[in-house]
Amino acid sequence: MSRIGKKPVSIPSGVNVTLNGSDLSVKGPKGHLAMTFVDDVIVSQEDAGILVKPRNNGKRARSMWGLQRTLANNLMKGVSEGFTVKLAITGVGYRAAVQGKTLTLQLGYSHDVAYPIPEGIEIKTPTPTEVEISGIDKQKVGQVAAEIREWRKPEPYKGKGVRYADEYIFRKEGKKK
Repeated sequence: MSRIGKKPVSIPSGVNVTLNGSDLSVKGPKGHLAMTFVDDVIVSQEDAGILVKPRNNGKRARSMWGLQRTLANNLMKGVSEGFTVKLAITGVGYRAAVQGKTLTLQLGYSHDVAYPIPEGIEIKTPTPTEVEISGIDKQKVGQVAAEIREWRKPEPYKGKGVRYADEYIFRKEGKKK
């Protein structure tokens, strides 16, 4: 039994929800998102919110139960609050700056890395060594953060690179003579 799947998805104030069969459309102060539920779950709208149940007792239905409930919850949270991921850049000469619709990264290569900012994503650089990625779609925000981090992953000896702000880098000791 899915413990997270049993809970109804609460609908925040100011959010309009339209459930048409297995299609869910959510509109809130930050924007509009939609999703289609898989055929293995039954979705209903009640006073408490959106309720997701497995269609049968099969393995796939039970595994999709909690996932589909979490995806619906992410839609509600995205259109009401939004999602933010913070990256920290560590290294001498490593920095980032937003110029129009591109993020320019200086990461120790012979050239600057120009990352085009996707539609629906907002990137800010409060300091040259911090990057804040925000948007209403949790998957898209996480994907953009992963793509930026991929340019220079943090290495374990000096800790240089792009890392998530809350990420711990296991440091290794260098060679000894």
